[in-house]
Amino acid sequence: MTVTVTAFERSPDRGNGLARDMRVRWALEEAGQPYEVRLLSFKTMKEPAHLAIQPFGQIPTYEDGDLTLFESGAIVLHVAERHPGLLPDEAKARARAIMWMFAALNTLEPPIFDRSLVRILERDKPWYEERLSALDEIIRKRLEGLSSHLGDADWLDGAFSAGDLLMVTVLRRLQGSGLLEERPNLAAYVARAEARPAYQRAFEAQRAVFAASSAG
Repeated sequence: MTVTVTAFERSPDRGNGLARDMRVRWALEEAGQPYEVRLLSFKTMKEPAHLAIQPFGQIPTYEDGDLTLFESGAIVLHVAERHPGLLPDEAKARARAIMWMFAALNTLEPPIFDRSLVRILERDKPWYEERLSALDEIIRKRLEGLSSHLGDADWLDGAFSAGDLLMVTVLRRLQGSGLLEERPNLAAYVARAEARPAYQRAFEAQRAVFAASSAG
């Protein structure tokens, strides 16, 4: 039975690979696993059928037979554990790769995502500049630690892993902000990941959905 992933029918990221189904698509592409996509409107996401499998009314979800999962990080971990190529075989290296998955989602992503929301929702507020500046300072400190760890290595811990996959999807949200560009090794790290064939297949598949919805 083919895996089914849910995604936005009309993605607010305008096909730029920022919606979180991108993480799941990329993981499945890296693992060489076929999948189908069920597109959802914002209205459908809040209806009982979807809420029964995703109680918060979000995407993506992952359906494989009688197993249904939500939360992109949990889905990526599930894919990585079931198929070779995204987690090391050696136990300690595997534990470190999973650690980096959590670091991406728990340490890096919250202030980066908050920054995106502030720029969209609070631009006309009197506290906008102060709020943005405070978030930028937090993000810079996080990036400093990440940059120091990465150094001149290609990936976070040896070979490319699910930790890198999630980290890169988080960092991409900073492209064009100037914050990522302040750390050339991190900008190069993201570019290296974007050059992976599996990433490019996932990106083009997500972008094609937006192109089709725009044409319609």
